Amino acid sequence: MQNIRSEATAKAARRTAEGRTPGGPLAVLGDAEGLELLRRARRLFGDGLVLVSSFGTESAVLLDMAASIDRDFPVIFLDTGKLFPETLAYRDRLVALLGLRRVRTLRPDPAALARRDPDGRLFRRDPDRCCDLRKSEPLDRALAGFRAWVTGRKRYQGGLRRELPPVERDPRSDRIKLNPLARWSPEDLQHYRRLRQLPPHPLWLRGYATVGCASCTSPTGPGEGPRAGRWRGLDKTECGIHLPPPVREDDRSRSPPAVT
Repeated sequence: MQNIRSEATAKAARRTAEGRTPGGPLAVLGDAEGLELLRRARRLFGDGLVLVSSFGTESAVLLDMAASIDRDFPVIFLDTGKLFPETLAYRDRLVALLGLRRVRTLRPDPAALARRDPDGRLFRRDPDRCCDLRKSEPLDRALAGFRAWVTGRKRYQGGLRRELPPVERDPRSDRIKLNPLARWSPEDLQHYRRLRQLPPHPLWLRGYATVGCASCTSPTGPGEGPRAGRWRGLDKTECGIHLPPPVREDDRSRSPPAVT
């Protein structure tokens, strides 16, 4: 009983240290944003910090910031098996252009795909479960070795992102999650891309304000919100990686995510 209580006390102490106490991670990060937030987080967490990038229409900004800090900045890219070919080509172009040396491509578990989406059309029957299978589950396992991670979400995208803080707790794992561009506007992003001469995503030039899986993404029309082209016609605005985890099937036989 003494050992159990001691362990509980130690866990509580670690949680306190992670809070806004003097010298704790959140206190060190403060109210920084953008490049400065990334710099502080990199110094604080080292290789315990990872940037998760979709290599989408706005991804070049954060990737360029990360590369300017350290070309060995860890980056995870989720290849769901349903992405546009243009996105894969854009990933390769940006990695080469920015000189990023530690970009890992993460894929869903083949055994889980064969069992739960044998015909590849789960996105039509149950898009939430498809996102969980192809994105959330592989990412949850890949993030297990990291203390904090970086996303490219912004407040102007609306929905659940409207009040997004630059630093928060991940509801899936309770690790620290950074949103360096939370307060940035589309104009801020465009200015940065022009200043740094970053190439646009090929599909952005064809009317795609945001890009996800080809099966669930369409161009946005005049006057539509920036994420209107995602899961069009459905009551769905997020893939799930930023939401509390759903109740899942028994995954004891699931193999680790395929990483290259």
